[in-house]
Amino acid sequence: MMQLEELKKNKEITYSIDWDMTPEEAVTLYLEWGNNWAHGKNLVRSKNDVSYYFVANSWDDPASIYLIRRNSEAAEEIARINLPQKLKNHFLETIGHNKGVYALDDVIKDWLKEELYKHKSN
Repeated sequence: MMQLEELKKNKEITYSIDWDMTPEEAVTLYLEWGNNWAHGKNLVRSKNDVSYYFVANSWDDPASIYLIRRNSEAAEEIARINLPQKLKNHFLETIGHNKGVYALDDVIKDWLKEELYKHKSN
């Protein structure tokens, strides 16, 4: 499984991330094919249709961010990212320290985008 530094180097994946996808929307899109029209989503036509999206997982200790690769056959965790302590505390506070898998909030999305897309000047 990739870590943040390795993921940064994989532009094919990082530029394919669906920043608006949530765990719930992924289930609707890929596993509940019959009701996608009701949610105004694009339809999945085959197992070749793939989404990359992040989830926050508080089942882990410490809480972590996972990049998921999802198609109609499977969801695969392809990267695990540890949050800095300040962001980990923020995340746990926003979910009431409950266990589960959650969509990212804007604070964590902004941090991840900065980490993944910042340009290094050498």
